[in-house]
Amino acid sequence: MKKKVISALLSVAMVATLLVGCGSKPAEEAAAPAATEEAAPAAEAEAEAPAAESNGTKVGVAMPTKDLQRWNQDGENMKKSLEAEGYEVDLQYASNDVATQVSQIENMINGGCNVLVVASIDGSSLGDVMAKAKEAGIPVVAYDRLIMNTDAVSYYATFDNYMVGTKQGQYIVDALDLENAEGPFNMEITAGAPDDNNALYFYQGAIDVLQKYIDAGKIVIPSGQVDFATVATQSWATENAQSRMENILSSNYADGTNLDIALCSNDSTALGVENALAANYTGEYPIVTGQDCDIANVKNMIDGKQSMSIFKDTRTLAAQVVKMVGQILSGEAVDVNDTETYDNGVTVVPSYLCEPVFADINNYKELLIDSGYYTEDQLK
Repeated sequence: MKKKVISALLSVAMVATLLVGCGSKPAEEAAAPAATEEAAPAAEAEAEAPAAESNGTKVGVAMPTKDLQRWNQDGENMKKSLEAEGYEVDLQYASNDVATQVSQIENMINGGCNVLVVASIDGSSLGDVMAKAKEAGIPVVAYDRLIMNTDAVSYYATFDNYMVGTKQGQYIVDALDLENAEGPFNMEITAGAPDDNNALYFYQGAIDVLQKYIDAGKIVIPSGQVDFATVATQSWATENAQSRMENILSSNYADGTNLDIALCSNDSTALGVENALAANYTGEYPIVTGQDCDIANVKNMIDGKQSMSIFKDTRTLAAQVVKMVGQILSGEAVDVNDTETYDNGVTVVPSYLCEPVFADINNYKELLIDSGYYTEDQLK
């Protein structure tokens, strides 16, 4: 399936969401393992530089939750960068509860914000509050998660989500030399949240790379669980991924059958899979993919429990969004590099896509330590 076709599938994924369940999830996140709440990168640990004097412009930044490391990083990087440009910043975290996020955005609108930057919890549940922003003449930048079914979103800034999946898939191809190896190799898939439209891009990018090997019988999936709705992980929750993988292992691998590939869309799901493997698996250790380079997962990478993780430097994305906010407020042309892919069901949203890279045991020091993203002590 080609990249542009995914937009047509998003509506299907959103329907599937109703079957799987969406909306408020604070209880699930409260139960998330402490490993997902590790310390922030070194860049954040440093003493913050004093903010520039406010220029009277206010930017509202709505983030989903503090319970995943990456959103803490995104929010703090965004706040720091915007304040350095002289903007007043209203940064809010919604505890992964849609109603809370809606209320926070309403308060930002009523509180005089000139621009909104919104990382949605459920991209299909913000239509009404987005309409209020549009009525108030407030531009909206969707941050990393596309806001669906509204014409009130001005721009979208993210990493190339389809490329995230293709890089995970290609890593598997290269690691197993699938072009030349006979196989078969056993694979299980753990995708992301069904109410996060990015999850479908991650999933489809990887499947598009691996499909020909599945069709040729070089990759087999003993559980038979392949379609996105079946392999999705509600809330991206580590415990949900772990429970599902434990069931898969007990049903298909208890006899000593090897699992060769654990295709995981991000690090919180990968951590759940790794926990399940530690408790319920006796075969040879599989290739495990991930995304976000969370501290717990990088430690697992160093220990041989995870093969790779897509690195999306949130400092890069924050810098790009700050630039876009400045261009919006000054009336300049806003930098975008994709005007075709991201159809939210009402309009194609002009987008800026940053390019992700992958980290593994061979390059993590260069990408994560030498760049100042983490210190060596954080990864011990």
